[in-house]
Amino acid sequence: EEPELEVDIENQYYNSKAEIETSPEEALKGFEEVIKMEPEKGKWGFKALKQMCKVLFTLGREDDMLEKYKMLLEYVQCSAVTRNDSEKVINKLLDFVSSSSQIAFLEKFYETTLEVLAGAKNDRLWFSTTIKLCKICFESKDYVKMQKILKKLHKSCEGSEGQEDAKKGDPVAGDLCARDPAVHGAKEPQEAEGIIFALHAPRRIHCLKYLVLANMLAVSKINPFDSPEAKPYKDNPDIVAMTDLLTSYEQNKIKQFENILQRNRRSIMDDNFIRLYIEDLLRTIRTQVLIALIKPYTRITIRYISEELNIPMEDVESLLVTLILDNRVQGYIDQMNQVLNLKDIVKQDARYNAINKWCTQIKGLQSSISNKVG
Repeated sequence: EEPELEVDIENQYYNSKAEIETSPEEALKGFEEVIKMEPEKGKWGFKALKQMCKVLFTLGREDDMLEKYKMLLEYVQCSAVTRNDSEKVINKLLDFVSSSSQIAFLEKFYETTLEVLAGAKNDRLWFSTTIKLCKICFESKDYVKMQKILKKLHKSCEGSEGQEDAKKGDPVAGDLCARDPAVHGAKEPQEAEGIIFALHAPRRIHCLKYLVLANMLAVSKINPFDSPEAKPYKDNPDIVAMTDLLTSYEQNKIKQFENILQRNRRSIMDDNFIRLYIEDLLRTIRTQVLIALIKPYTRITIRYISEELNIPMEDVESLLVTLILDNRVQGYIDQMNQVLNLKDIVKQDARYNAINKWCTQIKGLQSSISNKVG
């Protein structure tokens, strides 16, 4: 009986997921049913709540979404799902809501997450979520709250006897380089570099790496190594890895970008602070490559896009949903056949223009005949 129930729950989940695009309200009811069908908190209820959070956010129902998110976090608290699964889903939802312009909602969302993570003792996810909250405070110019958050981050990087742990401290050094008002207040790159070179020597390489990262995030054309202070560090292996990454990012060479990440895992991906933003950079470059890839088509399979971008089909679908909602892609996803159907905007526009021109000519002809008859 239990295996049959498991199959029924799985079918209910996927049937509900298939209705997200066409009937989101029905999909929400279906996901509620999934939660009820599970005898105790498990993976299908967790998955259903994840989908409900995304649907409610897309519908603009932030308060309802927050309630479902709190329910999802209960699954994390009682260890109903694995640590890896919970971390992956929370990270995806944090990224998913980051497009919201509602600062108050984002603050509440991040703070709710942090309350649960404090009890779950997930230091890595706590750190990355705290960074996101810090970013929101910076963008809303709440510098008092931002400084309090930065103090917590500093505290988290201290050893058992209160001394600074150099290994833990690197991300905070990067955070200060990226968010400290003194660095942001610098009007020229040389001023920012002057602040960096006022740091102790071991920190300089880290902060120069973060400066290159900042250039990527800001799509800046300024060369951070034009100043005489920075030039001696240009050929440092860690710096070369970051500048190579920047070049491939600017040229939308996604495979080269990923290869550089693989070859330089120690200097790039093992740095907690950089790793926080690599996902953002990967998402941006994948988006640009995806848009270029689908341009010639009116119909293209999700599987083909997945193979070209070298990411799971589920991630492709998530990326496409965001692009469709942002009107950057004109089309819809056929979830049953796993196909993206694109609207041929150019042909439609040409057709409408031709019809409009035809109507204008008929109107002119009618007016001409009326004048002659009159």
